Amino acid sequence: MKTLIDTPDPDEPNEDEQQASEVARIDLSAGSIETVLVGGDPLVVFRPAVEAIGLDYSTQLRKLRDRSWASRRDIPTTGADGKTYRMAAVDVRTFLMWLATVNENKVAEAVRPTLVAYQRETTSAVNDYWTRGGAINERATDDQLDTLQEQIEERRIRRAHGLISLITAMDDSVDPRWKRSRQLHHYAEATGEVPEIAPEDRALLVETYLTDRGLTRAERRSVRSSFGVKMAVAYRMAHKGEKPKDSFGLVDGRERPVKSYTEADRPLFDRVWEEFYADRYPAQQRLDGDAA
Repeated sequence: MKTLIDTPDPDEPNEDEQQASEVARIDLSAGSIETVLVGGDPLVVFRPAVEAIGLDYSTQLRKLRDRSWASRRDIPTTGADGKTYRMAAVDVRTFLMWLATVNENKVAEAVRPTLVAYQRETTSAVNDYWTRGGAINERATDDQLDTLQEQIEERRIRRAHGLISLITAMDDSVDPRWKRSRQLHHYAEATGEVPEIAPEDRALLVETYLTDRGLTRAERRSVRSSFGVKMAVAYRMAHKGEKPKDSFGLVDGRERPVKSYTEADRPLFDRVWEEFYADRYPAQQRLDGDAA
């Protein structure tokens, strides 16, 4: 959803604001809030929230500027007319602090449920939307939940088809075994079937292997670069100088370029682990996260 807020901004955006932000509306038990994700931080768009509870935006913005605890940013967003507009946005903590200054008994009775919903539901709703993929109103009806499920299913199928097309378009530098296994995997996602991938052709990433070894996220970050280098050297030695091909994998929640290995290479992973890392992580000697 793209929302038109405030006035056109004639100035050039600074380095933190090079790209207009997409506004997401999150429904609450009463009313809704508009949010953006900037630099990984979820922010609440201030003006529509203020006006939804019948308060004057300019007055509340001026009050916010006088508060030492307030964290406010001017965020560019793209309007329906294609122009860039600037809006004030605040982090969730600031929004809740501001809400605490609003007396629910002094707002119009018609908008009081919206104010109460803001005060009670903002934190979990915004956090769930941006970190868990969605926020569901606890008062949603069965029909509403069925509609959401249909939307999720359609979104999953579109994503799978998009990924298949993307993988198909990759050039020959990408490991064809990896391409085939990922195409089968995403095709299975789109059809609800189980992918028929030979065990020896299943992709195996450094990140996956270290997770199997039971390393924490911080430990994986510390180890994966050096492990990846050592694994690439071991692969070349085992394959007469042939380098591992390139592919893509999910690392820390993002698709990143990685070296391509399969389950057939797991014994080589084990050798690198035993030679260089087993003594450093004695609690992770068995796979599947079980300590010895």
